[in-house]
Amino acid sequence: MVGTLESREVENVGDSLTGSQASDSDGSASITPSTTHSHELTPVYTGPAYSVFTPKQKIYIIVLVTAASFVSPTSSSIYFPALIPIRQDLGVSTTSINLTLTAYMLFQGLSPTIFGDLADMAGRRPAYILAFIVYLGANIGLALQDSYAVLFVLRCVQSMGSSGAIALGYGVVADISTSSERGKYMGIVGAGTMMGPAVGPVIGGILSQFLGWRSIFWFLVIISALFLIPYTLTVPETGRNVVGNGSVPPQGWNLTILEWWKIHREARSENGLSRTVTAEGRQLAQAELARHRKLRFPNPLKTLRIVMEKDMLVVLAFNSLIYTAFYDVISSLPQLFQEIYQFNDLQIGLCFLPYGCGCAVSSYVNGRILDYNYKRVARQINFTIDRKHGDDLRHFPIERARLEIIWPFIALGIACVLCYGWVLHQHANLAWPLILTFFIGLFLNGAFNILSTLVVDLYPQSPSTATAANNLVRCFIGAAGTGIINSMLQSMGTGWCFTLISGICVLATPLLWIELKWGMGWREDRRCREEIAEERKRREHAVEDAVVTENEK
Repeated sequence: MVGTLESREVENVGDSLTGSQASDSDGSASITPSTTHSHELTPVYTGPAYSVFTPKQKIYIIVLVTAASFVSPTSSSIYFPALIPIRQDLGVSTTSINLTLTAYMLFQGLSPTIFGDLADMAGRRPAYILAFIVYLGANIGLALQDSYAVLFVLRCVQSMGSSGAIALGYGVVADISTSSERGKYMGIVGAGTMMGPAVGPVIGGILSQFLGWRSIFWFLVIISALFLIPYTLTVPETGRNVVGNGSVPPQGWNLTILEWWKIHREARSENGLSRTVTAEGRQLAQAELARHRKLRFPNPLKTLRIVMEKDMLVVLAFNSLIYTAFYDVISSLPQLFQEIYQFNDLQIGLCFLPYGCGCAVSSYVNGRILDYNYKRVARQINFTIDRKHGDDLRHFPIERARLEIIWPFIALGIACVLCYGWVLHQHANLAWPLILTFFIGLFLNGAFNILSTLVVDLYPQSPSTATAANNLVRCFIGAAGTGIINSMLQSMGTGWCFTLISGICVLATPLLWIELKWGMGWREDRRCREEIAEERKRREHAVEDAVVTENEK
């Protein structure tokens, strides 16, 4: 247990180095290199495993997390086929109803800045449970309301509740998986995230066509409850500042119902000595981790600080532009397909299937490619991968390992967006735009997954907050793009509108080259600053402890 606590202390202070020893950048082990030359690094690992969760436990956790990540994009995409009947029932314009999409995306960016910081500070479970309680309440209100103003406000609340799940999901992946296997799990969570665009519009089209648009929100109430109940009962806390590598027993609100019941039964056990020893050991382990965290109101400014780091800003800026192109295709599809092909709600919903299938396939396959390229780069530089303890990324070119494979995804994805605009401009056969939406989902979503994985790798100590920064930038820029897409289509025409969007993405691609060239140096500079700040905090805490001890004497 002592080894575990020392390991977590290393992670929480920013993996400080002393002499020839370096701590694992994933926060798990000490490393003594046999040589200082990074290309011949042969580390010797000590300390506890990165995660004590078994493979079966990891899969179960990931399955539930994937289900949660399914909810937010489903809440957005299930709404698309109902845009026209909601607009007609409430008597508002297309621009007004599109503002509910823009507002949803704005809060989709803001919400994770709160829930991500809360999760990194207090644990994943409290953040998940609070987010889904808010989400449940918003959906009930949306199903019962009959006013555009209420619809607008509750869509914002709905987005706040659901959108934190994506940032929390990637945080859980970082909690339980090392960098060498992270791509696989990120792919699974990403596949669940992108299943929403695949099935959401179909479900929304069916419900809107046959049961009315209000039934969409009752459906969301049901699926969120189906997640929240098993999660509350069974999914353990994984936050590394709360349970370390999983070996430190959780406390208070971080306990599952089953864990609480087990502890309650132990407390009533007749074996008083065993109970005292167990309780004391648990309290000591919990107190050691609690020393390194302070519960406070979640601070969105922490997310903004991450955004302003040079390596993160470059990645997030490019990702946001690709996301805007991606989302402009989706948000304009209902209106364009109704005007061009005269489709009803159900038919529009079915048209989202190829796009969603492309996203899901991309997420699953892309995770395997990420892990393969990580191993390939490690072999090229003679870097030893430690699957048990995790790898020291300080001397590992993680930027190269992630970004080397992104170029085909970007090139083909942008080309498909360009072609999509012109086939719709020519009112081509329906097969052509549907095929292109499949490839847009396949390639652009593949680029998202690569960049999202890199974001987590750059900030393994605060993965949920880093993912929240990713969501903040891309959703704000995406919201701006969604807000003006109809005006662009009307003034420029479909072909030239998507030509402009594609051209902006092409002009932004040098940002990734900048990250490849200077990203590793920026990452090391940031790490050194964090180590200095943490060392200062340790000294301040040591002085405070000394004063308290002196006063007690």
